[in-house]
Amino acid sequence: MAEAVIRVAGLAKSYPTAAGDFQALRGVDLEIAAGDYVAIMGPSGSGKSTFMNLLGCLDTPSAGDYFLAGQNVARLDPDALARLRNRTLGFVFQGFNLLPRMSLVDNVALPLVYAGADRDTRRARARELLERVGLGRNADARPNQISGGQQQRVAIARALVNRPRLILADEPTGNLDSHTSEEIMRLFGELNGEGITIVLVTHEADVAAHARRQVRFRDGAIVGDHLTAEAAC
Repeated sequence: MAEAVIRVAGLAKSYPTAAGDFQALRGVDLEIAAGDYVAIMGPSGSGKSTFMNLLGCLDTPSAGDYFLAGQNVARLDPDALARLRNRTLGFVFQGFNLLPRMSLVDNVALPLVYAGADRDTRRARARELLERVGLGRNADARPNQISGGQQQRVAIARALVNRPRLILADEPTGNLDSHTSEEIMRLFGELNGEGITIVLVTHEADVAAHARRQVRFRDGAIVGDHLTAEAAC
């Protein structure tokens, strides 16, 4: 069996409100193996976005343990955590999060700045990945000069620039039309076929169907965890 790139045990998260603490997550246990492709689903307020924020180390749990690539993130100092995130995780967001005044190649190369790579290395790697997502000829364009679907391809290239083991994607097709969404999901499928673990949040059943496994949240807890029909064959 493949090693677990993600393992959470008793993961809980609460937020203070005027009416008392709100329990966004209630003791979640989950393992995701290296090379898996998982869709996180659930209605608004189910805890799926809170869970993804914790997986991305963008927030800290109120209780429980989170092991990322075998390391308990709660025991890492900020520098060690930043290094682990930088070499392990790639992020893809619904809103693309590209910097409007930077060229596409510089947007893609940005994570390598924090990794300490020199300029020539950064730009060569970024151009390689723009070619990979079909936008090599647009490398010097600005984000506002390309379509939304192309911007999401740039975001995926940026997520890949540090050669991560795991991509976390939060509603990656939420701002795209159905045809473009299918193109993006095909790209995710290709990346998963190359061995990259993918975890994505979606509320769309047709998007989730591309994954091999679906995990459903409700009221801060996992209420379903099963293989998709394609994966079960």
